[in-house]
Amino acid sequence: MADIFDVIADSTRRDILAVLLERYVGEDSEAGEISVGDIVELLGLTQPTVSKHLKVLRDHGLVTVREDGQHRYYSLDASPLEDVEDWLVPFLSADFDADELDAAVDESAVFAAWSGADVGDTIGRRIAEGSHQARSVIQDASGKIQDASENVVRHLPKRFTRRR
Repeated sequence: MADIFDVIADSTRRDILAVLLERYVGEDSEAGEISVGDIVELLGLTQPTVSKHLKVLRDHGLVTVREDGQHRYYSLDASPLEDVEDWLVPFLSADFDADELDAAVDESAVFAAWSGADVGDTIGRRIAEGSHQARSVIQDASGKIQDASENVVRHLPKRFTRRR
């Protein structure tokens, strides 16, 4: 059986997870559910392709399904992604100072709220959405700062960059 890294390595499955996340944090659906037909329409894929990938995601606990007659409604269950998060955190936090690392650890509470653990759905969704937006802004800014600093060093006169 494939591990969680193999499952999320597939770009189609990541696209499906992104649709489910958007539905989960969005205000359009109280339960965060979406039908297979809606996923097909949003991603422009065939129904058999979407169903095949949803089966893999379901088998690994990343989605739950609710049956209503012949219709299937899927929703995100991000708890299996904790293994990925646990593996990534040391890499993402390597340059953090102690305060930033404490903040990263506090994000686990945000994740618990986002996944619905003993927190109201609305609060958990708002926290997850804010956390995701903040993380995106920070990552973008960090990349721009890194590029700018490399550019400055590249253009410094040699006498400033020479080692003694």
